[in-house]
Amino acid sequence: MGHKVYISFKTEDESYKRAIQAMPHLDFVDKSLDEPINSLDPDYIMRRIRELYLHDSTVTIFLIGAHSAENLGAWEQQYIKRELQASLWDSSISRKSGLLGIVLPEVHDRVFRGTIQCVVCDNSHNIVRVDDSTTVTEFSYNYYIPNNKCAWAEDDRYCVLTTWAAFDADPNGWIDRAFGKRSAPIANKTKVRP
Repeated sequence: MGHKVYISFKTEDESYKRAIQAMPHLDFVDKSLDEPINSLDPDYIMRRIRELYLHDSTVTIFLIGAHSAENLGAWEQQYIKRELQASLWDSSISRKSGLLGIVLPEVHDRVFRGTIQCVVCDNSHNIVRVDDSTTVTEFSYNYYIPNNKCAWAEDDRYCVLTTWAAFDADPNGWIDRAFGKRSAPIANKTKVRP
């Protein structure tokens, strides 16, 4: 049996969530919210999401689309931010989830910006724009956990990042990578509310 996966997404990206749920070769237990919680109280809604969906999930997929940026405002991103905070929370009841960010096609070029020659180490580094203009802070901080290096290697990141096309080609592999971060040393450096 696969991992228990929660999918965090903006309403505008629901078609991608449905596409993940319909993948015939994907081995996972879907812990996602499919029906809205009937309340206008955001605290009640988040409590119910934590109790019913996130409490035993092991990986949270965050769909990164045109409406996922921190810069759009706290009110606009309140649910995604709280879902990722709950996913990063370690408690006596449940462990933090692995975080897998999937960059959707419409923002691919805003996130993946090519390469640059580093003036510190003289190596070539990929330019990956994961910041408040593309994602919420809960994801960007835990993708670029502060270090004293000129670049970040995979072991320096808690969040795993991929493109929609790469995820579609190997969804189980990407979910496994995010799950593996839960027991990696970098898991001790995450922040729930950066």
